[in-house]
Amino acid sequence: MTTLHDPNVRGFASDNYSGIHPEVLAAIAAANDGHQIAYGEDVYTARLQELMAQHFGDGVEAFPVFNGTGANVTGLQSMLPRWGAVIAASTAHINVDEGGAPERVGGMKLLTVPTEDGKLTPELIDREAWGWGDEHRAQPLVVAVTQSTELGTLYTPEELKAIADHAHSLGMHVHLDGARIANAAASLDLPLRAFTRDVGIDVLSFGGTKNGAMGAEAVVVLNPEAASGLVYLRKLNMQLSSKMRFVSAQLVALLDGDLWLRNARHSNAMAQRLRAGVEAGLADGSIRGVAFTQQTQANGVFATLPDGVADRLRESFRFYDWDAARNEVRWMCSFDTSETDIDAFVAAIARETTAG
Repeated sequence: MTTLHDPNVRGFASDNYSGIHPEVLAAIAAANDGHQIAYGEDVYTARLQELMAQHFGDGVEAFPVFNGTGANVTGLQSMLPRWGAVIAASTAHINVDEGGAPERVGGMKLLTVPTEDGKLTPELIDREAWGWGDEHRAQPLVVAVTQSTELGTLYTPEELKAIADHAHSLGMHVHLDGARIANAAASLDLPLRAFTRDVGIDVLSFGGTKNGAMGAEAVVVLNPEAASGLVYLRKLNMQLSSKMRFVSAQLVALLDGDLWLRNARHSNAMAQRLRAGVEAGLADGSIRGVAFTQQTQANGVFATLPDGVADRLRESFRFYDWDAARNEVRWMCSFDTSETDIDAFVAAIARETTAG
């Protein structure tokens, strides 16, 4: 097939823009020969279960799915009765970027709390953690956190443990959206288990697509008492792959070794290089009017730009507005972002912020 795009084009809109890591692509090809039992009874899905146990501990169970929204909706559904509600940050992906799927498809109520950095605390949770036994109120039964958050910030293990302990004391369980869980582990320099199972997370969505996979996520049950019915809910939500070996093979390629960590460390490092480059430009006057709005702790950089600069920059580098009303943008780095890409973008920022 003729290549229809320019492979030299780079952008900073999303880590979903990147291609498939060559090792993941090779793993898909390696899984392709011959026949394997469909719907998850294949050797690649069995190997994935072993790897998840290595990373998260014995007794966990992984349910491969196609995408992050499917993982979040299916995982949360398994944790809730029909009258259940989920407490989440107002910036959470399940609230802002999933088209209403948790509520319309999952049938749950979202109870959202404003937060400046995308992170919940026990005190913030308490704003919505009330009304149990009140037949007029959806029952708060799950707290949902994201690691790393939608604002590129990180929870420490201690912060997550405080949330989980508080939620459990109130009879609630805790779900973690780990679309960028690898970036969190790389930044914290901790094993995956250290800020998930060991601190009391009950169920998580494990992300692979943003970290070099073609399209592979998983619902991972860390506490079997917190979830039920996933074997049925995955099919009900149209997330059961008949040729599951190809989904599992992608996650196996990431987890059976350190590819998941290498990719995440690289994308994080590129975000740090981008921020450092802009900071250096601000210091020497070659860049003007840029201000950072969040800490850069994973692979995303959040900043405000002078009027008109974002649109001019987008003529060469695609990225998204985060809050257009205040000229806030988000720049995301990927496993294949290069130092040359970063340096070219920083130069463009310098050019456009000093133009005229």
